Amino acid sequence: MSTHEVVVGRIGRPHGVHGELTVELRTDEPERRFEDGVVLGTRLPNGDEPSGPDRPATLSVRSTRWHQSRLLVRFGEVADRTAAEHLRGLLLVTDVDPAEVPDDPEEFYDHQLVGLQVSTTDGRPVGQVAEVVHGTGQDLLAVRTGEGREVLVPFVSQLVPVVDVAAGRLEVADRPGLLAPDPDEA
Repeated sequence: MSTHEVVVGRIGRPHGVHGELTVELRTDEPERRFEDGVVLGTRLPNGDEPSGPDRPATLSVRSTRWHQSRLLVRFGEVADRTAAEHLRGLLLVTDVDPAEVPDDPEEFYDHQLVGLQVSTTDGRPVGQVAEVVHGTGQDLLAVRTGEGREVLVPFVSQLVPVVDVAAGRLEVADRPGLLAPDPDEA
């Protein structure tokens, strides 16, 4: 059975002296993905596996707690703040079954979106989703157009009203300057 690797978080700065770490969530299911005992893989920001004794390939969740709307995680392999500092910036990943879908029908895993055909709401072909870019404010869909350009579309329901994973497509409500340069600004 094949699985898809999904990013569930990014390790931030240490919190305190006992090795607790802040985690920037990339999942809407933190209680599931960061349950005590769960083993998560680690990746460098470029997707490569980390190497060296200070950057293990896997981390075991020992405990979690919320502090001022931020998830704090203790990993079994991290004894103190010094060890925690070496993990800063690593991505936390887990494998999911390709058939698994989030509980909320308005949520999607990246692998479900990459490769979808993109058209406008009036049926004009645009291209294909090449990547999901996780920004600090919102997620963006990187769409490779038929002309080979890449356009970034904010992944919000006002601009992407239709996502049909089963049919392999999504629709974008085009606005001036969104999918093509605005001729008035040239």
